[in-house]
Amino acid sequence: MSGEHSSMRLLDDYARGDTEMAADAVWALEAHLETCAMCRSRLAASVATEVPGIATLLDTVRAGLEPQLDAAVRTPSRRHRPRWLSAWLTPAMAPWLAMTVVVTLMALLLDSLARPTFFGDTSPVLAIAPVLPLCGVAASWSRGLDPAHELTASTARAGLPLLLRRTTAVLVVVLPGLLVGGWLTGTMTAAQWLLPSLAFTSTALALGSVVGVTRAAIGLAVAWGVVVAPAWVTGHVPLALRIVLQPDQLPVWGLLLALGIGAVIARRNAYSTL
Repeated sequence: MSGEHSSMRLLDDYARGDTEMAADAVWALEAHLETCAMCRSRLAASVATEVPGIATLLDTVRAGLEPQLDAAVRTPSRRHRPRWLSAWLTPAMAPWLAMTVVVTLMALLLDSLARPTFFGDTSPVLAIAPVLPLCGVAASWSRGLDPAHELTASTARAGLPLLLRRTTAVLVVVLPGLLVGGWLTGTMTAAQWLLPSLAFTSTALALGSVVGVTRAAIGLAVAWGVVVAPAWVTGHVPLALRIVLQPDQLPVWGLLLALGIGAVIARRNAYSTL
């Protein structure tokens, strides 16, 4: 890359399909071509010069398709989601985010009706807050839940940047709900649930670079459920849960958050190959 545009040498190598091009150079060029009409025009000229066989093939296909496209019945236009919304969300996330909101409301109901009986001094909202964002994170980059996953994963901006966008969208929905829940219950400060939530989220992303984000998020949620489950079964909050949710444990959660972010940065290139 030179200045604001790609060099002709780089465009020529890309047009020829040079296998010796570095992966980061290919990624940077494709991302640049998305927004630069001038470089797309220069690439088209390079294709005509460097690989005339491809240009001839495209002309042949175009000549064969144009009569059929002209005769095809145009479908009525439909409303589409704004482009910025598609860049930050996937349709598969909507039910997961709705489920997260419902779980938060149920925890608020339990907190107001049955906390002294089943949870003692620990708020059920505080008990589930650390793993609530994982529901949306699990769906944000899921091959099975997103019907357009293969198409999305093959784009130049796939990988960590898109994953971080979708994770941010999850947090924007979940964290305000938890903030309201903490304010309504009056039993937990923002720091008590915010740091654990962010620590679990960063840990899920870090582990996701190895085993996949969906598996990592589900695994962490299940592990936390094993810790919380005794409170639902026996009506007594286990000692382990009391310890990890104490305010004096916030530095530990902060350390986990920092380690998770560091691991994500160190393995940032792994997300494009998941």
